Amino acid sequence: MMSDVKVVILAGGKGKRLAPHTAILPKPLLPIGEKPILEIVITQLAHQGFKKIILAVGYQSSLIETYFGDGKRWGIQISYSREKEPLGTAAPISLIEGLESPFLVLNSDILSDINYPALLDFHKANKAFATIALFRKDLKIDLGVIEAEEDGIIKNYIEKPVVPYEVSMGIYVFEPRVKEFIIKNEKMDIPDLIKKIIHNKKKVIGYRHTGLWLDIGRVEDYQEAVEIFNASPKRFLK
Repeated sequence: MMSDVKVVILAGGKGKRLAPHTAILPKPLLPIGEKPILEIVITQLAHQGFKKIILAVGYQSSLIETYFGDGKRWGIQISYSREKEPLGTAAPISLIEGLESPFLVLNSDILSDINYPALLDFHKANKAFATIALFRKDLKIDLGVIEAEEDGIIKNYIEKPVVPYEVSMGIYVFEPRVKEFIIKNEKMDIPDLIKKIIHNKKKVIGYRHTGLWLDIGRVEDYQEAVEIFNASPKRFLK
């Protein structure tokens, strides 16, 4: 039952790359259409059957807590985990009690049409310790790329190649024991946590999402997200 699965949403960052938009509002409250981006994420989770959401807050937390309250407006339960100083993206997990079964962790600034229950089912079916939602991004290099031997002999000339990468969507499923790899109140980011898990030979697997995903980390990303959402809002509110 998705209603029993806890969802941790990381909403404590300052969003410096989105300045000056984040000078007044914290990044999770930036509007996409008529709703803050975090409300879109929460609405998606509610529609997909999730009922228990923990917001890990820090910067301008009072504004976030005032807007979302206890979550009744969306028919869910919202609680808060407050960090006294910035702890990164992984360390806030160590402050949260009651994570006794596989749980979701996601950034608060993502716009996607991912199916969260399918992600959880994938995690469980693969008996993973950690699952990372993956998305393919094509990196265009606006230069002519040369492949040359050590002696300078040219073997190939590729004009403006496109290089595919699989990137993290900022959406994860973790087993409860993940907290054993996090030192409480010591700063740690999720990439370092994942590497630590892999080093300890725990199974980490990737879930490939082929729909839509945008990371709203920069001003140009934010503008693109607004345009895409306004063109098809129902796609993200189901």
